[in-house]
Amino acid sequence: MRLQMKIIKWFLIIVGVIVLGAAAALLIGRELESSKVKQIEANLLSSAVQSDSMVVDFDSLAKLPPPVERYFKYVLTDGQKFIRKATNRQHGTLRTSIKTENWSSFTARHLALPPAAGFIWNAEVEAPLNAHLRVLDSYIAGVGSGRVSLFSAFPVASDIGSAELNSGALHRYLAEAVWYPTALLPESGVAWTPIDDESAMAVLTSGGITVSLEFRFNQAGEVTEVYTPGRFGRFDGEYKKVPWEGHFRDYQVREGIRIPLYGEVGWYEDGMPRLVWKGKITEARYEFSP
Repeated sequence: MRLQMKIIKWFLIIVGVIVLGAAAALLIGRELESSKVKQIEANLLSSAVQSDSMVVDFDSLAKLPPPVERYFKYVLTDGQKFIRKATNRQHGTLRTSIKTENWSSFTARHLALPPAAGFIWNAEVEAPLNAHLRVLDSYIAGVGSGRVSLFSAFPVASDIGSAELNSGALHRYLAEAVWYPTALLPESGVAWTPIDDESAMAVLTSGGITVSLEFRFNQAGEVTEVYTPGRFGRFDGEYKKVPWEGHFRDYQVREGIRIPLYGEVGWYEDGMPRLVWKGKITEARYEFSP
């Protein structure tokens, strides 16, 4: 009996040490990952070049393709200041591949800095067994980055700085500029060329990389779709250029800016779009140029 009690005692001690060690590792890991997020955000904020205060001038829009002019007059106000910093909160569902039917819920904070043509997407994605993954995507000073950690503590995947990743991240920044639309004005570096009465091509260069997106508009002036025949994405462990499309709707005014509160994006397979991300904006805040 005494031997059994000793065995039980030592077993409980060992279990306790393991549990305490795991808890300590989790806390330390989360602190390290939190520091990493803060550093990435600091890098983004420091990458913006100070510029003179700029305001939206509707008279200058006459040189743009008609649907683009209509869009800016719909979402902006004549004389308002350019957006310096845009922050929104999102929730929705995503899947990691067009080949899986497993969708996961997420919540995210999206930070964009138009003067730096950069962004950070910091998301918490539900995982099995009551776990979660922290997904941190960014584009800063021409460099794209992706990082995934389990329980926001233990890194499980990361990628940074490849030409394909940089290009894909810049494509994303340009598409998501519907949430910070002064970034789409020519003064922000976007060149527009006409396609037809309901679409136009936007071209943006950053960090030595040039990307283009076809923007499609409705008669109200809303951007309803964006499309490119070739955006870099990771498929089966390697980067490939694949047609990519996004849809937007439910435009509402937030702090003087009219933005879509719903968006979805996907890749094409066999000529058909396959959604991989669906999200709603729950909060949008802006800081404007001085």
